[in-house]
Amino acid sequence: MPVNTSDALPLVSILINNYNYGQFLADAINSAVRQTYPHIEVIVVDDGSTDCSREVIASYKDKIIPVFKQNGGQASAFNAGFAASRGDIICFLDADDAYKPEKVFEVVNVLKNHQESCWCFHMLQFIDAELKTPIDSHYDHQDSGLVHNCDLRNDMRRGRIRGKLPFSIPATSGLCFTRSLLQQILPMPEAGGIVLNDSYLQFTSLALAKGLAVAKKLALQRVHSHNTFIRKTNTQSIIVAKIHCLTAYWIRKNFPFLFKFTDNFFAVGLSNYWRIRDTSIREIIDKYFIVTPVPKRILIYTKALYYCFIRNY
Repeated sequence: MPVNTSDALPLVSILINNYNYGQFLADAINSAVRQTYPHIEVIVVDDGSTDCSREVIASYKDKIIPVFKQNGGQASAFNAGFAASRGDIICFLDADDAYKPEKVFEVVNVLKNHQESCWCFHMLQFIDAELKTPIDSHYDHQDSGLVHNCDLRNDMRRGRIRGKLPFSIPATSGLCFTRSLLQQILPMPEAGGIVLNDSYLQFTSLALAKGLAVAKKLALQRVHSHNTFIRKTNTQSIIVAKIHCLTAYWIRKNFPFLFKFTDNFFAVGLSNYWRIRDTSIREIIDKYFIVTPVPKRILIYTKALYYCFIRNY
């Protein structure tokens, strides 16, 4: 049974991953410790920050569980946080974002009412750096509050999930999982920075279990000048290409039955590589192709050409 159905409240672990976001970290921690749901633990993983993050974390004393580690990238922070957690339900939170006060209560409620579901994704509200003014985005969908039952396991095997969810897959702060599901996924492979990130969690969970898509904005995604995916630069394009190629490589390696999905995902990364020609991605591409039969390589190249020159993915 994914979630405790007894009268006892399930323990929820909120995992905050942080690297040099000391200026925002207090907002994230405050939003976690001030949840209306009473049975939580807040674990803050500091991935070797060199700013004021340690001082911010220390100021909360026994209100949180701190995990200090050497810098190893976001994936390593996910692994460390999960290893330190005890919760029946795991909710992730980026250090520059914040939860709405009712977020955990809402997630626990929908998971207890849908016992067959092992993940819960909800929408995020884009907001300015001061957490005051909402920002419109082309990713926005209607905040209807509807709870959608989702089973994309066969779609993932077929390699096509576009349009299968009622809204775009949210970033880290919109992802919640049962412990039983994450035990099948974590620890995940690790890499520096964010080139292995929440994409690995998102797609493997879709492939392994039924879940819920909650059309409600239960967290705030801060838009600021340091957001990797806000800055429209060549550096961002390189990171996106690396994420696609490396995520595809590791999902295929660890979950071989998803090869159709990973080939498609890899083709998107390859098309981005052709646009930027960054040599640091070449090794990842070679590693993927070395175990790919020639007919499938041709198909991947064909899709990458389509994404690069026709669809402009």
